[in-house]
Amino acid sequence: MGKLAVIAIGGNSLIKDKDHKSVPDQYAAAAETSHHIAGMVAEGYDVVVTHGNGPQVGFILRRSELSAHELHEVPMDYCGADTQGAIGYMIQQALYNEFRERKIHKQAVTVVTQVVVDKDDPAFKKPSKPVGSFFDKEMAEKRKREGWDVVEDAGRGYRRVVASPIPKEVVEQEAIKDLIAKGFIVVAVGGGGIPVAYDEKRNLRGVEAVIDKDYASALLASNIKADLFVISTAVEKVSINYKKPDQKDLDKVTLEEAKKYLADGHFAPGSMGPKIKAIIGFLEAGGEEALVTDPEHLMKAIKGETGTRFRKEFAKVAN
Repeated sequence: MGKLAVIAIGGNSLIKDKDHKSVPDQYAAAAETSHHIAGMVAEGYDVVVTHGNGPQVGFILRRSELSAHELHEVPMDYCGADTQGAIGYMIQQALYNEFRERKIHKQAVTVVTQVVVDKDDPAFKKPSKPVGSFFDKEMAEKRKREGWDVVEDAGRGYRRVVASPIPKEVVEQEAIKDLIAKGFIVVAVGGGGIPVAYDEKRNLRGVEAVIDKDYASALLASNIKADLFVISTAVEKVSINYKKPDQKDLDKVTLEEAKKYLADGHFAPGSMGPKIKAIIGFLEAGGEEALVTDPEHLMKAIKGETGTRFRKEFAKVAN
């Protein structure tokens, strides 16, 4: 085996803009990202790919709402399973074609992954993650009566909110490890994994929740002893004082510095904050190195030429 990397790509990275949301558009974006992932494999890395699914789950929920007069609605955990399969298929096919072009004798496989959360997680008492489309007050009241948690969203209408609990366990982890050992590129914990919890008989049951993709990816990376945890996002480097006159792009960040920047409010809760928290968790659990960059700079970042690199400590350079 070569060095093992877990690379987390965002669900939004499959949708370039509001005019490119179709399935062929998403596949084209997946193929572009897969080109860079194949570059890592060509450099000798064993790779586990994780991905977001927020927009794709939103599409399923919207279709479900529009067809509710005729078809059954789709529960949240099944939305997660559906999107894991569909996005995994895109990545598998794109990587197959990349590997064929490069004459790399590798194959990608998707593991539909369940991730255990604590049914007593405080997040269930305070749902906060918006999902699905906007609706009016009349529909909001109807949904509340049906048991949904609904909030008014910045004057734009009402939306459903669900819990975002902390991931505790990756159910299919041993299968993922076995596939890596056999040389497969594995797509796993899509969308943070399908959220499940143990019932009183220790049986697994799906729950209405959304797990943060970066937290679940960091948990998997720690548990399978990944050498490198990569978060592929919309920026080439992480910055402090983002979009301010004194913005500073970061090249290297120690664990202590990451904690300080986070505490000082440099990373927004809805964007870079969860990514930095996931990296902190990975390093504290024994991870060696993490990297944040955008897809097009991935190979340069792997070679140390760009991106933001995180370690517990960096070796001091002698004068």
